[in-house]
Amino acid sequence: MDVRRAGERYRGGDPRAGIDSRHAFSFGPHYDPGNLRFGAVIACNEERLAPGAGFDEHAHSHTEIVTWVVEGELTHRDSTGHETKVRPGDVQHLAAAAGVRHVERNEADTPLTFVQMWLAPLEPGGDPSYAIVPGIADATPYALPAAGAVLHVRRLAAGERTAVPDAPHVYVHVVRGGITLAEETLGEGDSARVTDAEGLDAAGLTAAEVLMWEML
Repeated sequence: MDVRRAGERYRGGDPRAGIDSRHAFSFGPHYDPGNLRFGAVIACNEERLAPGAGFDEHAHSHTEIVTWVVEGELTHRDSTGHETKVRPGDVQHLAAAAGVRHVERNEADTPLTFVQMWLAPLEPGGDPSYAIVPGIADATPYALPAAGAVLHVRRLAAGERTAVPDAPHVYVHVVRGGITLAEETLGEGDSARVTDAEGLDAAGLTAAEVLMWEML
């Protein structure tokens, strides 16, 4: 188990434009050849956008992009014609495939925080696609076959336990609150990269929200 703390994330974005980005993996100018990916995960970015701030139209390709809103409301537009509002509890999935362009903005009058995770597809190319699952429940995993991955959302009360998927690779990100994972204590923004996970569980130290990627 490799635990990475919130304070170790690479800082990015543009504070003058109201964009605060915190990267768990090598990203943009923060190149780290020893931290390029874990399993299929190649990015896990915590993004904070002030009211009116956002990312203007930009391109992606050969990437499965999954977004989880923590607070606020994210406005999404893309070159395939989708325009949506993504809210806490929604899972948004944009498959960039051979190429897609999109815009992400905070058009509300309150701050926006979201976690965006990029996964490498098993095969390149194809046509871009978009999906949103509103208000996903804890017991409803979101399968991402293109990347050989499954997203599990776990909301825990203090003292409540939950099983960690048995898998070759499991990526755990604490969205809010605190948990114990095996012998480790993880707080908000912390993550764990678990290889050959078997028989592990997590327990809430406080009320907590956790994202877990089960991967090949």
